Amino acid sequence: MTPGIKARPGRPTGWRGRRRILGDPVIGPLPGAVQYGAASMSEESSPAEPPPAPADARRGLGRRTGFVIGTAVALVLGSGVVTAMALAGGRPAAPIWRAASVPSDAPATSAVPTSEPKIVTGQVALAATGDIIMGDAPGQLPPNNAADFFAGVTQALTADLTMGNLEEPLTDDTGYVKCRVGSTDCHQFRAPPGYAVQLRNAGFKLLNLANNHAFDYGPTGHRNTQRALEQHGLAHTGDPDQITVVTVNGVRVAVLGFSSYSWSNSLLDIARARTVVQRAAAAADLVVVQVHMGGEGTDRTHVRPGTEMFLGEDRGDPIKFAHAVVDAGADLVVGHGPHVMRALEFYQGRLIAYSLGNFAGGSGTLAADGILGYGAVLKVTLHRDGGWMAGTLVATTHQGGGGLPRIDSQRRGLALVRSLCTADFPQTGARLGTAGEITPQGN
Repeated sequence: MTPGIKARPGRPTGWRGRRRILGDPVIGPLPGAVQYGAASMSEESSPAEPPPAPADARRGLGRRTGFVIGTAVALVLGSGVVTAMALAGGRPAAPIWRAASVPSDAPATSAVPTSEPKIVTGQVALAATGDIIMGDAPGQLPPNNAADFFAGVTQALTADLTMGNLEEPLTDDTGYVKCRVGSTDCHQFRAPPGYAVQLRNAGFKLLNLANNHAFDYGPTGHRNTQRALEQHGLAHTGDPDQITVVTVNGVRVAVLGFSSYSWSNSLLDIARARTVVQRAAAAADLVVVQVHMGGEGTDRTHVRPGTEMFLGEDRGDPIKFAHAVVDAGADLVVGHGPHVMRALEFYQGRLIAYSLGNFAGGSGTLAADGILGYGAVLKVTLHRDGGWMAGTLVATTHQGGGGLPRIDSQRRGLALVRSLCTADFPQTGARLGTAGEITPQGN
């Protein structure tokens, strides 16, 4: 049985379905959220090679300049749309302004706050969580359509841009068979599409779909998930070459999702990861990398150099990957996947959270025994140029109460991460105060 996931009697388990990607650019459908290079799904095709990245994407200090994207893109900003076309390795065409049009059936809410900011502060408050499973349809769902699912953590989720790792499709049953009968190490989850409204009401604005459960119900289930999020005004990221840009407080924030699976940006191909991060750095002021990486289980709390394997799968080299994307232009790296919390490290002045653990395991879908029940909300404030301002790790738990997340008054996850920072990164690990305040060493 997969560590951190609770098996259910009678559920088929086993084969993990994979799909390849056809590089077909898709324009972000939501006001205020732009998706560059999002791909469509195909059984037959192989990933299209991206064009070369800008050479100056990792800027260190100051705003990123230049905007080189290898496909046609549309950027929704306020009341206008910028359309740009760039050839691989060439200069982008001059932007063409035209009035933005919104389909008549578009949702009233958007992926990010749609009201124009009253004050442009030049700083952004970000929040992020680890794994979220709200339940498993049809038989393991929370009461009242999950209306109160996030009630215990709503205040902690308050930020300019709140992100989570959605570890299940939001879809009706598509008939897709992922798991072989009799296996004990495969799990297939889904929740009703309408549960997207509970994510929105909790304060989430963007969900990462780059993880091992995104394709639990195949390509159709994945597309249904994207539609469900969009219909409730939520942005998403994680498809190959997809860069989702949202604007908050006048600051453009690009968010990218990585995992070891073919339906997402690959954390295994570090050269290509650098390329897509460099593109994001050229298109936005801040870059956030969401990454599902590392082995799973209670014995996987420590981060060590080298590749991590799980059930025969290469789950990446977390340190090598995280350092590479920061060098390429990432300002914050948010890890998840091991089902346990891991250390925080400052590298080149940027924070890397190697795993935020399990945030929610509705109706017992995620094991909550011991450290498997510890999670957190990572809250970070960054300057427009990516410089560190402040941060807090808010300890949570999904133990008891049907797997719903709540604040952990004992701050057990905080104590665990504090010890891991010292043990795994004695020179670069973050310092954690008694209430979870995050500071670099030497400050």
